Amino acid sequence: MSRTLLTGAAAAVLAATATTPAGAAGHTPQITAPPDKIVIELATVNGSGCREGTAEVAVAPDNTAFTVTYSDYLAQVGPGAPPTAFRKNCQLNLRVHVPSGFTYAIVQADYRGFAFLQPGAWGQERANYYFQGMPQTTQRTHQFNGPFNDNWQATDRTEYADLVWAPCGEKRNFNINTELRVNAGTSNPQAATSFMTMDSTDASVSTLYHLAWQACPAPR
Repeated sequence: MSRTLLTGAAAAVLAATATTPAGAAGHTPQITAPPDKIVIELATVNGSGCREGTAEVAVAPDNTAFTVTYSDYLAQVGPGAPPTAFRKNCQLNLRVHVPSGFTYAIVQADYRGFAFLQPGAWGQERANYYFQGMPQTTQRTHQFNGPFNDNWQATDRTEYADLVWAPCGEKRNFNINTELRVNAGTSNPQAATSFMTMDSTDASVSTLYHLAWQACPAPR
């Protein structure tokens, strides 16, 4: 079931990368964000890491970022863990309603969570994001090696020249695919547990996606 989420995230966000109005190649980019609100609908959520009701989306008040919050995203190996628990994934399909005359791209994604990895074990966070009907971006992978017992953070950045912009005048859903994977490595999964999470028992951990904006060409 679709859920509409409006501007109003309370989390602090970094400024989005500067944007260049269409047709202004060679000019110094200027920071531009639409004055009107954007609306994001969480159209579909699929995956073992984001069962129904465990993922939320909110948009920053200045339209330069949005946050995805997970409450049950955990991969693990160890005594009692199901055989499939070593890998969890989540695909979010988002309808992004952009103010007229603008388009957007994802310039940076920040992922956060907690990991407890035995000596010899390792965990990975993977992500890619793409617009419906367009080729997927290159998959980004971040690995954490045991022993590890701490919060983790991973950041994917895209250079301005390599940004993939939403097509102007077209409605294309935006897809976010993420994955957590834990491998026992040389540790003994029969005796010790290793896990990696994108959630917290005290407060949900958010994944932040920073937006770059660009003016669309005027219709002829």
